[in-house]
Amino acid sequence: MFDDYVRESVERLERRWPQLIEVEFAVQEVPLHEPDGADPDGGVPLGRVSPGRQGRKSQIVVYRRPVEIRAKSREDRAALVHEILIEQVAELLGLSPDAIDPRYDEE
Repeated sequence: MFDDYVRESVERLERRWPQLIEVEFAVQEVPLHEPDGADPDGGVPLGRVSPGRQGRKSQIVVYRRPVEIRAKSREDRAALVHEILIEQVAELLGLSPDAIDPRYDEE
């Protein structure tokens, strides 16, 4: 079910931003311990973006367990996944989250 939340959100975003077809989206259970990838607020990251380099595609990852812990209901999980993806896409494209999805602040 979690993968479906990610897939549905990605499809919504790709309709508005067709260039995202070139980005790999993935789900991992938990973030790997990476000192440079730590959340600046000291919390556990919910997602990560890796810009493409040396012939590799850009990648956006959503971390399943931290999201499930933070959002208990299905609706909350789906909304949080979409919010995370909006934020990661915004970082990748160098735009604000509400430029990526005008309803960002509503969710």
